[in-house]
Amino acid sequence: MSKVLHSADLFSRLVKVTPYCLLALLTIPVLGGLMGVMLPAFGWAPALNKTNMSLAGFNVLWDTPGLSQMIGLSIRTGLISTLIAFALMIIMLAAFFNSVWLKRIEYVLSPILVIPHAAAAIAVSFLIAPSGLFTRLFSPWLTGWQLAPEGSLPYDAFGWSIIIGLVLKELPFLLLIALGILAQPELGKKLRMQHQIAINLGYYPMVAFFKVVLPNLYPLLRLPIFAVLAYASASVEMTLILGPNTPPTLAVAIMHWFNDVDLTLRIKASAGALLQLAITVGLLLIWLLLEKISAMIFSQSLINGRRHYAHQLVRAFTYIVTCVILVFIAAALIGLVFWSVAGYWRFPDTLPSSLVLLHFENAFTHIYTPLFNTLVVGVVSSGFATILVLLCLEAEQITAKPLAKWALLIIYLPLLVPSIAFLFGIVWLQQLLNSQHAFFNVIFVHLLFVLPYVFLSIADSYRRLDPRLARVAASLGSSPWKVFIQVKLPQLFAPILIAMALGLAISFGQYLSTQLAGGGRIATITTEAVTLANGASRRTSAVYAILQMGLPLLGFILAWGLPRYVFNNKQA
Repeated sequence: MSKVLHSADLFSRLVKVTPYCLLALLTIPVLGGLMGVMLPAFGWAPALNKTNMSLAGFNVLWDTPGLSQMIGLSIRTGLISTLIAFALMIIMLAAFFNSVWLKRIEYVLSPILVIPHAAAAIAVSFLIAPSGLFTRLFSPWLTGWQLAPEGSLPYDAFGWSIIIGLVLKELPFLLLIALGILAQPELGKKLRMQHQIAINLGYYPMVAFFKVVLPNLYPLLRLPIFAVLAYASASVEMTLILGPNTPPTLAVAIMHWFNDVDLTLRIKASAGALLQLAITVGLLLIWLLLEKISAMIFSQSLINGRRHYAHQLVRAFTYIVTCVILVFIAAALIGLVFWSVAGYWRFPDTLPSSLVLLHFENAFTHIYTPLFNTLVVGVVSSGFATILVLLCLEAEQITAKPLAKWALLIIYLPLLVPSIAFLFGIVWLQQLLNSQHAFFNVIFVHLLFVLPYVFLSIADSYRRLDPRLARVAASLGSSPWKVFIQVKLPQLFAPILIAMALGLAISFGQYLSTQLAGGGRIATITTEAVTLANGASRRTSAVYAILQMGLPLLGFILAWGLPRYVFNNKQA
């Protein structure tokens, strides 16, 4: 009996300390990484025998040719893509709110969320290139082109290619986050009721959404929007594949400086990382300013009693834009598949003249090591993240204290701080500690990005568990450990698998963190895909992009299928 009590007490103590471990795991590396990049930027770099504090790194940075263009490109692509993705998400929610079409759009866009950024960028580049699928569809019968024309997309100087890629990736993320918020029982029921009351009072459905639902929904979307803006302003994978190279975005330039054989350029890269951090913070402040300006402009419209604002026109526009987005996504994926199996495919033929599997066969002869590394890093990081999150959520129920708002902000911290800023600092610290464990370093860094998504994926399901079942089990003599393992986890079988699949998808898509933390020694499917996209043939790039998409998709198929299989067998 004493042993049972001791084990129960040990489990309760372990669970209660888990939230602090989770917050420390997210806070210390990010802040330590920022400190690790800040000191070299000001001249203190023992690894390079530089210990005199100075502004030499910033002086070299200011003298970089094209720096202003790099900064402008980062600001433009980050802010414009986020604004477009946010606007599209809002009008789609408003047009299809409380309708069956919103659920159908969710089913269509959900798989897009798991496509890694690099794979999405490759698909978009194949679509919008001068010899891409769009040009082929209209040539020569409409354009008269018998040869591929000269075009500015991709790699255009303004960054429209990057903006298109970012919008297509971030729109599903924002939309699914919003739908997840609306799926909360109390909040969703309240907002739907208020929306219906407004319609009964004569407001058009879209007007009712903007006046009743959006003011209550937007505050809950602010942190996800900030995460999207922070990523878009410092993206590396997409800008490497879609962006210009003369000059590139600041984030890409920083990566090149850090990987240069001239180690003194790392001082410049550290100064650039701090500049990138300042740009991202500035964009977040600009977004907050836009919030204030929008509130001032539209505050009176919320209470002016007007029921109609060109409702039919806006709704028709939303339908057209939604169809265009879905067609664009479908065309990008179809073009990617065709390139992966294309034999001879001359321009302007719409379809290849022959289909072959040679490119897959060639890829499979070299893919074993990258595939093994991808799976090991993904499974370990997502598995550990899921266990840590489950224990943290169990601590909420044992202590009857939900995580504070500031704790939620810390969970978002790795997503809000540009990864290119604190990852450089972590690498500096690893070199200072002479850490040679490349696999461990990569898994640890992946964990920082996987944890927030796993937490957000499973937290709502865990908090909605019926507490009466746990009380009944406890009253029958079950220890907290048994209640956790035998009562709560079986109810969460499907959400846990979905959370792990999401964690795997996030880990599979990591490029910059794998390159920096592994020192280029850990090859994964994503690192190979990005490398090939910048120099190999389209066919080989398409094969690796499809493999990139296939791995997370397989994880979600298992997550969706296993619960049905297990529960059907139990019933039988």
